[in-house]
Amino acid sequence: MTSRIAFQGEPGAYSHQACVEARPDLEPLPCATFEDVIDAVNGGAAALAMLPVENSTYGRVADIHRLLPQSGLHIVGEAFVRVHINLLAVPGTELSEVKEAWSHLVLLPQCARFLRQHGIQGRVSPDNARAARDVAEKGDRSAAALASELAAEIYGLDVLARHIEDNDTNTTRFVLMAPEADMTRRSEHMLTSFVFRVRNIPAALYKAMGGFATNGVNMTKLESYMVDGSFTATQFYADIEGHPEDRSVQLALEELEYFTSELRILGTYPADHVRD
Repeated sequence: MTSRIAFQGEPGAYSHQACVEARPDLEPLPCATFEDVIDAVNGGAAALAMLPVENSTYGRVADIHRLLPQSGLHIVGEAFVRVHINLLAVPGTELSEVKEAWSHLVLLPQCARFLRQHGIQGRVSPDNARAARDVAEKGDRSAAALASELAAEIYGLDVLARHIEDNDTNTTRFVLMAPEADMTRRSEHMLTSFVFRVRNIPAALYKAMGGFATNGVNMTKLESYMVDGSFTATQFYADIEGHPEDRSVQLALEELEYFTSELRILGTYPADHVRD
């Protein structure tokens, strides 16, 4: 079996960091898009996929919940990455020399205070790791990148300032996905993720959620999103604490199924230690 883990982005991206921290035994495989990540696993080029699902500052990652049910993969784990943003420049550069900083559009506002204090103009790059690579290749001491320390190591850049983000709690949650589900109880604290559509009857969602409350099952996440651009076909994504073998979870899912037209388990997996 291949010993690689696929992620979206260039080497040095925060998804790359998630792979290194969560599965250091696997070789990271960069991919251009989320779809390419999924194809790499389905095609056998990688054993696992590392996909971001939500960020504590910006909410869910666009399109990811649409892709998960269609991927043919199963969630087998989760990982959290603390998004520390650093100012990277070519070796020997002084902070006073930097006039512009390049990074992804989402990262730039997170460092607004630091950039303003030092008179640095933010510039948009397609990817934070790409910004680091471009800065290294151009060798311009007036240009820097906002990226991870891993990107600095990969592209041979100096870290002029560490952890300059305005929000000191910014964290991204990732899920690890594999071709086969692993339903074994690998931890006392297990999570189960699933998607469902409610039946077209009054108060269907309210009644469907009632089963979790009455059976004491903690729902840690519930999100809705449109399906195929339709305003009438709404699908829900949910995370709950527990394993489908737990009697309380069984009863809650049975009640949920009664009020749904579709229910699909995406995976059962151990909660990351960050949750505890």
